[in-house]
Amino acid sequence: MSRKEHVSETPATQLLKRRAVFYSEHVYDYVDNGGTAESSRQLAVDEHQVVKTLVMEDDTAQPLIVLMHGDMQVSTKNLARQINAKKVQNCKPEVAERHSGYQVGGTSPFGTRKAMPVYVESTVLELPLIYINGGRRGYLVGIDPKVLVTLLGARPVQCGIGGAGGPQGPSRSQR
Repeated sequence: MSRKEHVSETPATQLLKRRAVFYSEHVYDYVDNGGTAESSRQLAVDEHQVVKTLVMEDDTAQPLIVLMHGDMQVSTKNLARQINAKKVQNCKPEVAERHSGYQVGGTSPFGTRKAMPVYVESTVLELPLIYINGGRRGYLVGIDPKVLVTLLGARPVQCGIGGAGGPQGPSRSQR
């Protein structure tokens, strides 16, 4: 690893520390558009355990966070149906940054600027350990996925497509 092992605090790690949540730090060399495939490769972990944080919005332009396995995509149609919205779509990067307070590629669900509902692919909660962004590009934290529910109030949904747990196999089209 070419960088130091410890990264200075972020709003995400400050929140985790305040709430006494155990986490491990995992630093990697950020690559533009590398996504979870790149971080999992550098850290030698299964991409299914790397959870991406997606800032989306519903049909009324209300922001929300979706937490999805790195090797899967979000079916916005299935998600919208489950959260009683007419539609759900990705936020533009500048809008996502304004809502979260984080730079795209370094978005964490912890310590966001704006409180937003959080939805998590239900199979993420079945994993023993996940790696999720710690609030900076090139920085993941390893945590127990149950923290997503206890700390963030994340609501389990079933909207994943592809990947190890999905019906269509791995897909990299949205990475």
